[in-house]
Amino acid sequence: MNARKLIPLTLFWGARLGLGVLGIAGLGLVISSVTAGSSKPLYQMDAKGLPLIPAEQQVVQRADRLQNPEAVIPPQCYTDTQGQFNPCYTCHQSHEFFKGQTARFNVMNDGSLQGSYEFSDVGVKNHWRNLFEDNQAFIAAISDKAIMDYIAQDNYSSLAGRLKAEGFEGYIPDLKNFAYPEQAFDSDGLAKDGSAWVAFNYKPLPSTFWPTNGNTDDVLIRLPVHFQNLNGVFNRDIYFLNLSLVEMSIKQKQFLDIPPSDETQLRADIDGDGELRGVVTKLAWRSSFFGDAADKATAILQYPLGTEFLHSVRYIGLSGDGEIVTPPRMKELRYMKKHRQLSAGQLKARYIAESVEKDGGELPYYPYTKANGFSNNYGWSLIAWIEDSAGELRQQSYEENLFCMGCHSTVGATIDQTFSFARKQDGVKGWRYLDLRGMPDAPALGQQDGEIAQYLEWVNGGDEFRENQEMLASWFTSEGQLDKKRLKGMDVYQLITPSATRAMALNKAYLKVVREQSYIYGRDAVLKPVKNVLAEVDPETQTPLQESKRRINWDIRLNWPKEAQ
Repeated sequence: MNARKLIPLTLFWGARLGLGVLGIAGLGLVISSVTAGSSKPLYQMDAKGLPLIPAEQQVVQRADRLQNPEAVIPPQCYTDTQGQFNPCYTCHQSHEFFKGQTARFNVMNDGSLQGSYEFSDVGVKNHWRNLFEDNQAFIAAISDKAIMDYIAQDNYSSLAGRLKAEGFEGYIPDLKNFAYPEQAFDSDGLAKDGSAWVAFNYKPLPSTFWPTNGNTDDVLIRLPVHFQNLNGVFNRDIYFLNLSLVEMSIKQKQFLDIPPSDETQLRADIDGDGELRGVVTKLAWRSSFFGDAADKATAILQYPLGTEFLHSVRYIGLSGDGEIVTPPRMKELRYMKKHRQLSAGQLKARYIAESVEKDGGELPYYPYTKANGFSNNYGWSLIAWIEDSAGELRQQSYEENLFCMGCHSTVGATIDQTFSFARKQDGVKGWRYLDLRGMPDAPALGQQDGEIAQYLEWVNGGDEFRENQEMLASWFTSEGQLDKKRLKGMDVYQLITPSATRAMALNKAYLKVVREQSYIYGRDAVLKPVKNVLAEVDPETQTPLQESKRRINWDIRLNWPKEAQ
């Protein structure tokens, strides 16, 4: 709790609930919203014009038991599909194999879970009660200036020092200026501080991470030091060649455009023509990596041992001219590291064991340590930080961290338990900090229609819950049909970013979760109580998704047009 002197002023402001915040000019006083017809303030406000939630009303994390033992089931899985609207396919997939491609190591093949509501006895109850909160009064209590000032604050840079001071033994964020991407990365996405983190430009997965639904974010990758070096010294060309080989592995490509690299200087046949020809801009798939990692074999559909990902989830920023941008303030910071390389047989055995456990109604279990977070049983460890009630990043509790495991363990859509890198723009254009402007709505691999257009049509809305009224108004007719003509010529930025008004409302709504510390009850930015979500699932009476509406063999990878490569 951020201790500030509170000024308990009240004011009847209009004839409706929770209208706005007033400041007394020159006095520095902040007046809270009030209930219509009452002198009792809805919220006390801090000196910066933001509502406070008393400590006794904040959620206390319990170490002795879980509020939600099925925290791995995300809120989106409780969507009422009404038997016909399918947002489930982006996670739950079964795959046939395209000609010439290696069979996937991910053999979860859970496409049958699309809209089937096959939950455990614990999971049939929707524990994400924040979905049903009406946050209008809280939103109205905050001025746009107050929330803009809040999200403009850097809450990342102090985290490393605090972790060191408390003797934290796990990963300590080591990227300088991450709050300000333009200071942190060069034009190719490489960190300027020598940390070897690399930002890449990718298409956000439908639809939770679309800015219009409440978040901006970014993802970085880092390979172990021997993948970065040549003869013990960092070599930029070697590093990007090895990163490109990892990209080819995940995307199963035989050739890829790369930054100009000199074969004679590196003494390596890069383009696969059997000769050393000087500068080349195309990389051919090969059996081993470059430089000091030359003794490491490349592997299809797997990241090298020691690969790291850093993912920041942020508020929705606005530039001076009203453009949607990534602001300094982070909602969450998430870190993954591959600590074990499993064989195809080992992975298959673990997927089979997971299926047997689920069929038996067993609750999920993952090894956990405070220093490293959870092991997902597939070779990766995951740990994360989230805002405390004052907005500083703190380590997520056991239950809060458990939430991450649903998507990064056993869903059929992932490649080596990850999503984003498979969705990177191909080749050179993908090596830069995330920028949705000018990015085409590329189809999913094996599909014809733009992926966003396809999602809007299959879901019949702009989010899993079909609650995003702005997306409905923008891209659908008054009869509720997708208007494909409106989508023509639109880039990803135009398709999935919100108006300034909606962006501010989403930021304010999320702040309520922060002040309450109620993440275990849901961390979606909810404006009003959702309607198309089930509070509880009755397996006997709930209408399952029609078989004809299931989308099997959908791939998270994308078929980028040549001009986008």
